[in-house]
Amino acid sequence: MNNEIILKTEKLNKIYLRGEERVWALKDIDLTIKKGEFVAILGPSGSGKTTLLNLLSGFDKPTSGKIIFLDKEISLMKEKELQKIRSKYVGFIFQNFLLFPHLTVYENITLPFYFNKRKDKKEKIYEIAEKLSLISRLKHRPSQLSGGEMQKVAIARALIIEPLILFADEPTGNLDSENAFNIFKIFETLSKEGYTVVVVTHNWELISKFNVRKINLKDGKIV
Repeated sequence: MNNEIILKTEKLNKIYLRGEERVWALKDIDLTIKKGEFVAILGPSGSGKTTLLNLLSGFDKPTSGKIIFLDKEISLMKEKELQKIRSKYVGFIFQNFLLFPHLTVYENITLPFYFNKRKDKKEKIYEIAEKLSLISRLKHRPSQLSGGEMQKVAIARALIIEPLILFADEPTGNLDSENAFNIFKIFETLSKEGYTVVVVTHNWELISKFNVRKINLKDGKIV
């Protein structure tokens, strides 16, 4: 890890309206993330973990405060500008994998090329598949894979654009303990290779096995 700041927030707030009630999902979040860091956002259900991840990745906008990514204030950007940032720099991994069941593993991995109108890089696809032990699965469909393998495909899909930062929302929530450990081992390795990895999880026991920076949220605040 180096000292280059890749992402930071200043007095970040997110308020939702529930009828006439104002619900503070996040309150005055000041956060700095450096290139190559492996960061875990922890906290109980309803603490604001996923809300924070969605803000950091540009999928949602704050009520107030700043989000600065690569020295650009993305909290002020319009959706078209944010799409360009996400398609070039951001990889996102979901808990439920979000693979297309009618597509092969190879085709699922290449989806970002299709959506971003970029050329299919076969060498890169095979390189990532080799790294994640998916070579023998490239012609399979999701229904033929284990949960751990499906999550690896989701990681491969996120990596294919060669992002600067990876976000993962409860990526082991649907996995057994062995597969969960293996997925976090992949994240740890990616961090050592220079990727910035930000993971939302409630699994304190799993996190304790890795060298990861912990950010604990409670009631929308860092504690």
